[in-house]
Amino acid sequence: MAKKRKQQFTVGTDESLADCLERMKSEGYRPVRRMEKPVFKEDGSKTPVISHQQVIFEGILEEDEQ
Repeated sequence: MAKKRKQQFTVGTDESLADCLERMKSEGYRPVRRMEKPVFKEDGSKTPVISHQQVIFEGILEEDEQ
């Protein structure tokens, strides 16, 4: 099965940024973009509260650069 040319990698809750980047490298991807998305939670009121930021890296295949 062929790998996707672009893929997104989400940093897990028990994973560091370096661990995620190493996972990308081991799968043959190079990071080209970093995104952060807020994760909301409900605290009983009508207004959602930001719980934390979710970090997502977008990677491209290393072999596509050649």
